[in-house]
Amino acid sequence: MRLALYQPEIPQNAGTLLRLAACLGVAVDIIEPAGFPVSDRAFRRAGLDYLDHVEVVRHVSFEAFEQARRAAGRRLVLLTTRGAVAHVDAAFRADDALMLGRESAGVPDAVHAAADLRVVVPIRPELRSLNVAVAGAIALGEALRQTAGFPSRASPP
Repeated sequence: MRLALYQPEIPQNAGTLLRLAACLGVAVDIIEPAGFPVSDRAFRRAGLDYLDHVEVVRHVSFEAFEQARRAAGRRLVLLTTRGAVAHVDAAFRADDALMLGRESAGVPDAVHAAADLRVVVPIRPELRSLNVAVAGAIALGEALRQTAGFPSRASPP
């Protein structure tokens, strides 16, 4: 399982998702350009001391990400307000790449069309959307639950 951040704009959201991924043992793909410097130094300056515990792969474009994803045989699962299936009804696979779009605009239509599965986290109809990091955590939690992908928890001392 991987998280893919499509052109993230808000460093705090990216940092939250990187910390989530580190804690859950999930790799992260960052598809550039981003709205902030995407470097280990920038993340460390932002206080992300979890960076050593997460695999981060940077891609210079969506096309570069797509090439790597297809070569690895991964399915692209897009989290989108235009999703066709609720996250709890989706059948996740252990090798999925769960993509989150830009905070301001999601993903372009071409990226939307490239997704193998479009998933929505249902919310009240009068509200627009969840924070991208919250939506990512909700969907990733369900995906890991379905695929028995949560890290094993050692017994407390």
